Amino acid sequence: MADMSELSGEGGTGNGGAADVAPHHPAPAQAQDQAREFLDRWGLRQDGPPMRGRIAVVLPVVREADGARAALKLQEVDEETVGEPVALRVWDGRGAVRLLDHDPATGTMLLERLDEARPLAAVPDVLAATEVIAELLARLTSVPAPDGTRRLADIAARMLDRVPDAVDALADAAERRLLKSCAAAVREVADEPGDRLLHWDLHFDNVLAAGREPWLAIDPKPLAGDPGFELLPALWNRFGEGGLLRRFDLMTDALGMAADRERARAWTLGRVLQNSLWTVVEGGRRLDPEMTEIGRALLAPGAAPPGLAHD
Repeated sequence: MADMSELSGEGGTGNGGAADVAPHHPAPAQAQDQAREFLDRWGLRQDGPPMRGRIAVVLPVVREADGARAALKLQEVDEETVGEPVALRVWDGRGAVRLLDHDPATGTMLLERLDEARPLAAVPDVLAATEVIAELLARLTSVPAPDGTRRLADIAARMLDRVPDAVDALADAAERRLLKSCAAAVREVADEPGDRLLHWDLHFDNVLAAGREPWLAIDPKPLAGDPGFELLPALWNRFGEGGLLRRFDLMTDALGMAADRERARAWTLGRVLQNSLWTVVEGGRRLDPEMTEIGRALLAPGAAPPGLAHD
């Protein structure tokens, strides 16, 4: 077994394309105790060093009863993580990692083992990688969200309430106009927030190679809403590789939104608004340059149906 003290070490927490929030792992001592408890309770043997994400610690394990390779995920229960096992049960392995066991009290999950050494981010062609994201999004959002899932309707309302103060806090006039334009786009669609089960954070590092399917999604932060709210992570992640509007089209086509790109554009601007509001809440007076470029590209003349002009 790998040394349990490794759970106290620091690991990479690279921004995958969703909100740039501070990592929040279980405390080292808590993680060690929790790991020992569930290794014993679920009959597991650790067979590799722990891996640390932004909010979780994952241990590669083997189930002693049948030799099955799995992953033990330790994370604190909060508004975003509480829905992960619920969504994984709904998807039941269709496009996403399969949930094998779950402890609601601690949030601990036993998941099927995927190939963490082969993330979709390693695929050199960003458009080919985006096609994978698009196909997964189409599958994952094909089902309605279960009762109790966080609702995009509520999130949109809170965002719009915060816009006036955020606009006042920004130092740049052009960025203030951008924030107002994003808010205006959200108001146009806010009365139809959707009911699909959204992953919310499907970027290239949250897709891993698998054995039973070529690629599977991991780490959902479930939300009930419109699939158009799913697109930003795959636009922001690997931003420097270009193809922004082509990526947008690939995803809207796969989601069956080709005839309603305006709605997809509005909800994607909603994600720009959401991330920008977080920047202001954290004390920023200037917006993230990549976020502003995405917003301006989607707001530019011609960035609406019947198809976007490709960069």
